[in-house]
Amino acid sequence: MPGLDRVFSTPTITVDQDKYDSLIETRYEYNQMCKKEICNQEKVTNFDFGKAIKLIKNGKRVQRKGWNGKGQYIELATNISYKNAKGELINAEHEAIGNKAIAFVGTSGVQLGWLASQADMLAEDWKIAESEEI
Repeated sequence: MPGLDRVFSTPTITVDQDKYDSLIETRYEYNQMCKKEICNQEKVTNFDFGKAIKLIKNGKRVQRKGWNGKGQYIELATNISYKNAKGELINAEHEAIGNKAIAFVGTSGVQLGWLASQADMLAEDWKIAESEEI
């Protein structure tokens, strides 16, 4: 029988080395494919709001294809502080979210604490911001 010289026996299992090698090679190819997929995930366009939130939490800038202003996007802002009416510098800190907020960068400047509309939350035309693709 071909390949029997490569069969190993134990009291409980028999392993065909050729099949084992094939499984190892398949697993390696699968892992490589997954790594490539993860690396290319950021290039994917037309994702939903959930994916957009995950990407901004990972430091990406995202935008909707449907937004009119060129160069508009949202990103995660951190280390937020402001000057109060007394002129004191206050570091923003929130029990649930820490020192973070979603910033909308638009044609008029930066808006901290941007809130998504129903259309934004339900849209599936989100993409990585063009300014990051350059």
